[in-house]
Amino acid sequence: MSSPRLPTGEFPAVESHGIVAGGSASAEAEYATRDGADNPATTVVDGRAPSSVKVAPIIAVLVVSAFVMILNETLLSVALPTLMADLSITAVVAQWLSTGFLLTMAVVIPTTGFLMKRLSVRTVFIIAMLLFLVGTSVAVVAPTFPVLLGARVIQAAGTAMVLPLLMTTILALVPITARGLVMGLVGVVISAAPALGPSISGFILQQWSWHYLFVMMLPIIVIALVIGLIFMRNYTDPEKVRLDVASVILSAIGFGGVVYALASISEIVEGRNRLVPLVLAGIGVLSLAAFALRQLRMLARGDEPLLDLRPLAVRTYTVSVVVILMGFATMLGTVVALPLYMTSALGMNTLEVGLTMLPGAAASGVLGPLVGALYDRVGPRPIVVPGIALMAVVSWLEVFLLDADSTQGMIIALNIPLGIGMAMVMTPLLALSLGALPRELYGHGSAILNTLQQLAGALGTAVFIALLTLGSLVAVESGVAPDAAQADGVTWAFAFGGVLTTLGVVLAATLRRQNIEDEGTAPTDREDAEVSAAA
Repeated sequence: MSSPRLPTGEFPAVESHGIVAGGSASAEAEYATRDGADNPATTVVDGRAPSSVKVAPIIAVLVVSAFVMILNETLLSVALPTLMADLSITAVVAQWLSTGFLLTMAVVIPTTGFLMKRLSVRTVFIIAMLLFLVGTSVAVVAPTFPVLLGARVIQAAGTAMVLPLLMTTILALVPITARGLVMGLVGVVISAAPALGPSISGFILQQWSWHYLFVMMLPIIVIALVIGLIFMRNYTDPEKVRLDVASVILSAIGFGGVVYALASISEIVEGRNRLVPLVLAGIGVLSLAAFALRQLRMLARGDEPLLDLRPLAVRTYTVSVVVILMGFATMLGTVVALPLYMTSALGMNTLEVGLTMLPGAAASGVLGPLVGALYDRVGPRPIVVPGIALMAVVSWLEVFLLDADSTQGMIIALNIPLGIGMAMVMTPLLALSLGALPRELYGHGSAILNTLQQLAGALGTAVFIALLTLGSLVAVESGVAPDAAQADGVTWAFAFGGVLTTLGVVLAATLRRQNIEDEGTAPTDREDAEVSAAA
């Protein structure tokens, strides 16, 4: 007996900092949830997990693991000045700790659909947790920047596998009637991690060295791994699917070249070492074009592509994703640039920086579920347009108000509405974008969104740091003191965020409510996508 077929868009994946299910795994898990599968010992029936699978401990372990991994992403934002001094590196080099993490995520995420079909769920969990554990252990004892960067790359590989696994597990094991509640709770927990990251980092750095940022994570990950080994059970049967190695290579070269060029923007602008970044950027763009063409040709031949690109043909999905990327790039760039400004220009210590960043991030996390409930009543435009406009206003106010004499209270007053605006943008658009797709493209749409978010994060981080550095150099050449020059430089960075979010306001104004009916008439762009999928 099949369970009622409720619209996929009713409880879309709750995502934060790029957390989505990868490949086709989530879509297939959702079908298994509705209709059961051939093996009742490992799959769900009528939306319920088999008796051998303890759902609560599995979800709890994955949520805790995801929480620590997201916390890991934001811990270093406050620590960058300390790392720069301790490792004798510049801000441009230090930002590779974030850019490299995002790059690895972007390369690994498109392969997670294959991994979760080819390997058992338990195996994927163990590999992901061991990767993160090894990366964290190496970071604890890292003596130099290259070793620390390598540790971050290993951490990112594990993170890229656990986050899609969390969302896919919820789709597979949680009944549809309870899925909205679980997604909401997961969203709250995940939103709290980036809010707590800078504050925890500030406290630890005030007492100990930066190595203890990673020491703090070790016992949590070990406990989560042990509990996972006890309770994690397979709820899908592995399939002998073929990995398209050529697609993996093309995506790695493409994303690698583009992200490297983004990280080298300051060198390009300053005229130093322009050739290598520009050449790699060209190679990256050509590789991504070849990757996209290969995915389309594989689909035309009836083969399963590594990443199905048909969701991009749905206008509502594409516009929503572009606005998300604009907001995400602005948010992540601000999270990285603002601590540098507060420590260098205002002389704040790391704890003060963490406490200053906390209210804005907390506002974004707390407001997310409330915005989601409001979206169900009024649709996207009444929320998204004011939200992205609020982010734009704050970005421009930061340009004109922040200087070498700004107070902690002023920064908090600006950062809180920025966090509120981000919640008003992300929550509705994640629901709108994924809900605009037919079910068979849901997983691939999630993977595309997550991958592009990593690129947007790399863009925001690289451009904000590059503009901060360039603006500071210009100010110093004009006779401004180095500390005050940092304040001039950061306004250049915030101006870029202002431009992005202003463009986002224009695009958001074109969005409309996507009414998804289970068996009835769907919007035109979704019909087109369904026809394309059927073809």
